[in-house]
This record gives sequence, structure tokens and C-alpha cells, in this order.
Amino acid sequence: MNVRQKALFSIKSIEPQKDRLAKKVSSYFGENTFSLSAMQKHISKGTFEAFKRWMSEGAIITLDQANEIAAAMKEWAISKGATYYTHWFQPMTGLTAEKHDSFISVTGQGKVIEKFSGNKLIQGEPDASSFPSGGIRATFEARGYTAWDPSSPAFIIESRLGKTLCIPTIFISYHGAALDKKLPLLRSDEVLNKSAVALLKLFGHKDVKKVVSTCGPEQEYFLIDKNYYNLRQDLLMTGRTLVGAASPKGQQLEDQYFGTIKERVLNYMFEVAEEAYKLGIPIMTRHNEVAPHQYEFAPMFEESNIAADHNQLLMELMKKVALRHSLVCLLHEKPFAGINGSGKHVNWSLADDKGNNLLNPGDTPEDNLQFLAVLAAVLRAVYLHSDLLRASVAMAGNEHRLGANEAPPAIISVFLGNQLTKILDMLEKGVKKSVSKKDIMDFGIARLPRFNKDSTDRNRTSPFAFTGTKFEFRAVGSSQNISTPITVINTIVAESLDHVADKIKKASDGKDFNTAVLKVVAEIVKETKDIRFEGNNYSPEWVKEAKKRGLPNVASTAEALKALTKEKNVSLFAKYKVFSKEEMVARYHIWVHTYNTILEIEGNTLNEMVNASIIPAGFEYEKLLADNLSDLASLKKSSALKVDKSAFEDLKAHLA
Repeated sequence: MNVRQKALFSIKSIEPQKDRLAKKVSSYFGENTFSLSAMQKHISKGTFEAFKRWMSEGAIITLDQANEIAAAMKEWAISKGATYYTHWFQPMTGLTAEKHDSFISVTGQGKVIEKFSGNKLIQGEPDASSFPSGGIRATFEARGYTAWDPSSPAFIIESRLGKTLCIPTIFISYHGAALDKKLPLLRSDEVLNKSAVALLKLFGHKDVKKVVSTCGPEQEYFLIDKNYYNLRQDLLMTGRTLVGAASPKGQQLEDQYFGTIKERVLNYMFEVAEEAYKLGIPIMTRHNEVAPHQYEFAPMFEESNIAADHNQLLMELMKKVALRHSLVCLLHEKPFAGINGSGKHVNWSLADDKGNNLLNPGDTPEDNLQFLAVLAAVLRAVYLHSDLLRASVAMAGNEHRLGANEAPPAIISVFLGNQLTKILDMLEKGVKKSVSKKDIMDFGIARLPRFNKDSTDRNRTSPFAFTGTKFEFRAVGSSQNISTPITVINTIVAESLDHVADKIKKASDGKDFNTAVLKVVAEIVKETKDIRFEGNNYSPEWVKEAKKRGLPNVASTAEALKALTKEKNVSLFAKYKVFSKEEMVARYHIWVHTYNTILEIEGNTLNEMVNASIIPAGFEYEKLLADNLSDLASLKKSSALKVDKSAFEDLKAHLA
């Protein structure tokens, strides 16, 4: 029996605990998060109101109030069984990091008490010496700081023998430069807020105080049995298979997509969801994906900063829970050749503090001037800064996936759908007429319902597609931290919102406001027409057409990352204080180094596998063929056995 057969016979389902699945989700959702409602129960009314003003208006709380919140957070965590706390941050590795400290404080010989101050809540020092910095800090400058991000709630992580309070934080160098993914995202949200609020005021919304980007990242992944995973050195070391043969049955029949979920996988999904719900992660959808053993989780929309934190947490949960079921969760963009890889479709939108979605076209988008202005700003942002969007998803794993007839190509374009395309074409020509209508789907069968068709279709081949009330950035890789793509989208859209607002102000000076808005939108529609494509982005024809339009097609990660060093891009981020020039250049060096290191690890792993397993197996097979040929020749000679000539020729051919 060979090792693969042994692994096959070792595979068995894990029986879940029945009592775990009986709870009503609303009864435990967010029980492990120090949410606003949890905070309100543990602190005074004055401090709670001060905290809310900090979140909504930027009025920073006092140290006494921070001490009160810290003490409440400690008591809440201890009541849940936590004995340690950590500042949880997201360094430039793309993963999460933590250093655990105990709540105990020595009060005398042999005595301790649990203590946690506002100072410890607000600031930590995890040491920055071994995290990627891209030259921001010298070798001898090891100190780094973590600082509390109060906009993302603290949470408790459970292990089999204990619990730890995790406090989301930013991570900066000794001199204040961003060494993480979170701080630039928070900066970009701030500038987007200012730009969007300013535009809304032009449209008469004087009462809007805040606009946030919202996000819902769809997470694709593979599950394989741990016994098979352990047989593959390449999976263990690199997350993908570097050598091997495709299965005779892959995804040819398309029978996996949205198919019945196997019980073993469904049990895994139930446990992931249960753990996620405890942490307040609003998983909404689960289903089979296209490739064999490929699946997806999709959450509800949240503010982008929280959505990014939750996605990092979800990926860790998915990997941890998989092991409990003797499975391994693979988040690599292309773990297996010949079948679809995994992406992370980042659904992005804008919402104000009144609950309005700024990308909601309404029933008649042609009459919704505010929507058209925001839409024009997004089109202009993508048109002018497609290189930054491409760079934001440039990584070794994504290089195998993008453009592989399963994911958008490296060409960045925008899909809007028939209705919006007609409206924009109408505006460009200066024609005003009614375009929108509600199409009724009527199946002609009395027992089936009738319903309205959506105003726009979905284009799963487009890298940046409008899908109703949001844009879907489909080029993001499965294993990526989504903070960087969102940071880029927020910043380039903020710049375009400012541009649109300035143009409207000038055009409306002493003139009709509505006419001025339509004029500005029409100009941008004409200027950005080349970025819009409504067809099949997978087709070779689109590659040729994109080249005619002058749209870049940068397949190489190393080439795509050069966008981070272009003067226009460095100036853009510096202007909005999202990245300094030093921080931009540092990211370029970090990501190029990471890319090269991954390729080096894959090359060394492949070399080791070939030398240790493939060549010896080849020699063994060669010896088997030679022995068979020799035995056949001996039998023919010694016993006058009649052997068909083709048998010799076949063995010789195999041996050669």
C-alpha cells in the first residue's frame, strides 16, 4: 500500500458536538467583543457620551476617561475568563501580530492584583526590530509603538486552555512612520470623509457630518484533508502545489459550483460561523465555489476599517477551525494548477451618518444628480489611477490567478451595466430623456412570483464592476489583507470628489446648479470613456481593444509595484497625508522583497522535492524497466519463449 492509499484510508469525518448548534445566533452574536453596548454597561454615562463624541466628532477623551474605559475593559475581559491582553496589530507582513501581557501587578511579596490602566490601553511597545520596514528604520532603531484604535472594538480570542483580550491598534516606528496596514486605511477614511462631506454640502446636505467607506469582502478558500496536505512538501512550505498531475476529473462538469455542501464541510462551516458570530463578524453567505474543494464565505457590509479587521480574524478562524476537523484551509490564490484559483471580491461603497448609500442610483438615476456626481468621481479615479489599483493587488500568488480565464485580467476597467451606460452616453451627447424603467420578470405561470429586474447586471469578468449600489473590486487576492486596496480606493476617490466639487463650484457660479452638475458630469464621462467596458474581459479581443485604448496590461508583479514610486502617485498620497514619500517607497521595497523571497522559497522547495523524491522515483522506475527488459530477454533466450517484438520495443521506449 503506497502513502497516498494510506492517507486515503486514514480520512474520516469529525463528529461535531450536537449541543453547539442549537443556539439562536442573536443570543450570542458579539458576546466576545467589547462593543458599544458592552462598554455602556460598564462605564459612567459621561464617559460613554465622551467616547461617542470622540468617534463622531474627534473630541479626544481625557486620561481619566481612558482609565475608566481600561478598567471596564479589564473587568469585562476577566469576567469572560481572560488572563492576558495584547495589542493586536497588522504589520507589513500582511498578517496579524501580538505580544501578550498579563493583567497582574505585584502589590507585595507573593501578592498580585489584576490591573489595567488607560496608558497601557492607549499605547504599547512591541519592538519593531524584526518587522518589515523598507528602510524606514535603521537596524539600531528597534523601538516601535502600538496605539489603540478605538473605532474597532476589542475582542476575546479563545484557545482550549485560556482566553486573551485583543485590542486593535495601529503600529508605528519610533519616529511616527506607519509600519502597518491599519494606520494608512484610517488616514484614507479621514480624507474620504472630508471630501465626500464637502461635495454633499454642495447638494444641500448641510446636516451630514460624516461619510465612511463600507466594505464586504467575499472570502474564497480551499479545504483539503490534513492527511493529503501532510504528504505535500510544497503545500506545507508554499501553500501551493509546485509539481504534480491534474486530476482526471477537475471542474470540467461544473458540478461543484453552488452544489449541495457535503456534510463534513457543512459542519466546518457551522463551526466557523459560530466562532465568527461570537466575535461580531457578520457572515451572511456560504456556498460551494467553482473548483473542486473550493468554497466561499461572504459577510454583510461594515465600515471598512472594521471589515478589514474582521476579514483578518476570519481568515485566522478558518485555518484554526479546519484543523479541528482534520482539514487544512488553503488561502493561496492558486494552490492547484488547472482549476480556478481563489480571490477576495472587495465590495466597496460610501455611506453617510444618516444611513444613505451615496452609490444608490435610485429608481431614476438620470435624475439623481448627486449619484451621477459621485459615480463620475469614481470613474475618474479609476481612469487616472488604474496603476495604483493594479499595484494594490500585486503579489506572487495573484500573479498565477489574474487573467487565467477565471479572474479579471491585469487590465483595470470598469463595468456599469446597460442602464447606466445608456444614461452616461445620453449625458455625454447632451440629451435629456427618461431612460430608467422597471422591467418585470413574468414567467407566465400563476404559481410563480413576478419580480423587478435589477437596474444592472453582474459582470464576473470585470475587475471593477458596479453591481447595484456598490463597486466590486474582483482582482484582490484570497490571502491579501484588504486594507491596502481599500486605502488606495479611498484616496483616489477622495481626490476625484474634490475635483468634481471644485468643477461644480466654478461651473455653477451665477448659473443654474443642476445645469452645472450635468455639464461637469458630461465632461468627466467623455474624459473617462476608455476605462468603461461592458463585454467579456476574459476574451483575447478585449486585450487587443484595451491596447488600442491605451490601457495598461501589467501582468508582472514586479512591474506593477513600480507604480508606488511614480512621482504623481507619491505626490497624491503625500498631498492627502495617507502615505509620506518615505512610507510609499518603503512599501515598494517591502513588497518587492516579499515577492522575491516567495519565489526563492518556491524555487528551493521545488529543487528539494525534485532531488529528494522525483529523481529517486525516476531512477527506481528506470531500474524496474531495465530489470523487466533483462528478464524478458533471458526468458526468451533460456526457454525459447516467443515474445512479441512490440513488447521489447515498448519497454525500450519507456526506458529511453
